Amino acid sequence: MSGSSGYTQIELAERIGTIQALISDYERDKLRLNGEMAVRFALALEVTTDELLGLAGTKAARGKKPSRKILRRLEQIEKLPAAQQAILLKTIDTFIKAASK
Repeated sequence: MSGSSGYTQIELAERIGTIQALISDYERDKLRLNGEMAVRFALALEVTTDELLGLAGTKAARGKKPSRKILRRLEQIEKLPAAQQAILLKTIDTFIKAASK
């Protein structure tokens, strides 16, 4: 398995219906991924089994979706009062503008 999904091992285990220790074992190549688990991982990570196994172009190459970490932060920002959102977005815009120079 390749790439970073933005999920913790515990979150991924919950999505797949297994335990964190097994996720760790897969990541460290202590376990081989069988067909059923490949499908479960692919569904949980919203990728094809080919992408999961590194056999096809990744989603990043086809049109990148925001990472789960970014989406979680956006959800938190949306819960802030409008005035705080405006200040935070202005700060982000300033960083983006400076980085693009």
